[in-house]
Amino acid sequence: MSVDATVARVAQLEAMLGLSPAGAPVGTPQTTGTTPATSTSFAAQLASVAGSSPTSATTDPSLTAGATGTTGATGADTPGANTPYATEIDTAAKKYNVDPALLRGLIRQESNFNPNAGSPAGARGLTQLMPGTAAALGVDPSVPAQAIEGGAKYLRQQLDKFGGDPAKALAAYNAGPGAVQRYGGIPPFAETQNYVRKVLAYAADYRQAAPAASAAAASVTSPAPTVAPTASLPYSTT
Repeated sequence: MSVDATVARVAQLEAMLGLSPAGAPVGTPQTTGTTPATSTSFAAQLASVAGSSPTSATTDPSLTAGATGTTGATGADTPGANTPYATEIDTAAKKYNVDPALLRGLIRQESNFNPNAGSPAGARGLTQLMPGTAAALGVDPSVPAQAIEGGAKYLRQQLDKFGGDPAKALAAYNAGPGAVQRYGGIPPFAETQNYVRKVLAYAADYRQAAPAASAAAASVTSPAPTVAPTASLPYSTT
């Protein structure tokens, strides 16, 4: 059997065993390049669908280094970085008590803020919700505000399920909660590990950008300084 055929069979078996995500599927398009799956992670997937003992969950510290706190809700009450759909993201983050920077990072990785994004598996919208998940959440993923609310609500559900651990919640969003439960942590799938690492890194960037964005907004209405002005520090929201 060819490698492509084997990979396709693995995906089919994972779906049959309920290892595919309830939210964004493993096949969700990424906005940046991903590291190809290694032979080790590929073998782990084969073992998992064949009924063998699963490989232990990853202990790579880089997958949790960007996680903050134990609730995943750091900064939920403060405005986030200046990104597309900033108001909708901040509103949903506050409603579901999730970190607005984490929600921004998730949306960036899932769709790069493209409301028309879609995947071959059928995931749609800014947060790449599958039709069944969107229906269960009561949202229309083709409507940006609803897609954001659905993504925030689903992320909150995963945070609650996995003890407020952002890394595990993100892994569940990408690979499905069943996979995280099966492996007792972040599954040894290259795509899921890359997904968690990137979202946490994006979230860290957005947390740093948020105070700068707030300071820049405040400076618009502040009185002119009486001393020689200094150059403003630039910041990036990407």
